[in-house]
Amino acid sequence: MEVLKADLILKFYQKLYRHFGPQHWWPGETPFEVMVGAILTQNTAWKNVERAIENLKRENALSPEEINKMNIEKLAQLIKPSGFYNLKAKRLKSFIERFMEDFNGDIQGMKKLEKRSLREWLLSIPGIGRETADSIILYAIEKPIFVVDAYTRRILSRHGFIKGDEDYDEIQEIFHKNLPVDTGLYNEYHALIVRLGKEYCRKKNPLCETCPLREFLT
Repeated sequence: MEVLKADLILKFYQKLYRHFGPQHWWPGETPFEVMVGAILTQNTAWKNVERAIENLKRENALSPEEINKMNIEKLAQLIKPSGFYNLKAKRLKSFIERFMEDFNGDIQGMKKLEKRSLREWLLSIPGIGRETADSIILYAIEKPIFVVDAYTRRILSRHGFIKGDEDYDEIQEIFHKNLPVDTGLYNEYHALIVRLGKEYCRKKNPLCETCPLREFLT
């Protein structure tokens, strides 16, 4: 795999930022809401997650204490708009149970953990993979870690920098090695990649001729 040079990684970011502007991502009123959203957004569009979160808010249930004491059947119904709701209810419950047990539902306790230890803790919870864990670390806990998703993989692959089947951590390391360690930068860059993937670098019928990164195509 070719290693992206720092100036090219930064050029990608600068080009996207000039084209789209700041994305104000992740949408969420509190760090806890962001964590819930990160779990619910697996395999679904964000608009569906918003509907699920609104259901929780209407029930005054968007708190670790309320979700922890709620029976799983009711939780599944509330988050039904997010899809795979029975599975996601189990995953959300597993996360909340560990969050209450290990941190008493206090996000400040999570923030005290060193980034690597926090990632290991999150990955030990059933149903939380690397993308979800890193989204929580970056967007809710505000520690600098780059989130890799399908859009990231697709964009780098189409620009000839990866084959497309590389391991998650291998792709993540490209960004960690070639960017300053900066939470705000990682936040904005990932959000811009998502925007590019949705609007231009689509899975089918990509708009390469008008893409902001067209000059970098090989």
